[in-house]
Amino acid sequence: TYEGTAGGGVVTAVVKGSGELLSVTFDPAVLDPDDPEMAGDLVVAAVNQALAAMTTDAEASMGGLAGGMDLGGMLG
Repeated sequence: TYEGTAGGGVVTAVVKGSGELLSVTFDPAVLDPDDPEMAGDLVVAAVNQALAAMTTDAEASMGGLAGGMDLGGMLG
């Protein structure tokens, strides 16, 4: 699993290596009735951070499997 946080840790998202979102938790103090978009923005940021960690790990794993070979752009 991969974890991402936002807002200094007030929002935490956890994703699986497959990209499936497992959970989103947040500090209730972040819920401002006058600014509901902020909570959504923090969730998006935390999920994106977790997905970026997953992607970085997957790329590192593929690099090890490919043994540094030039695959001619076959991986993307």
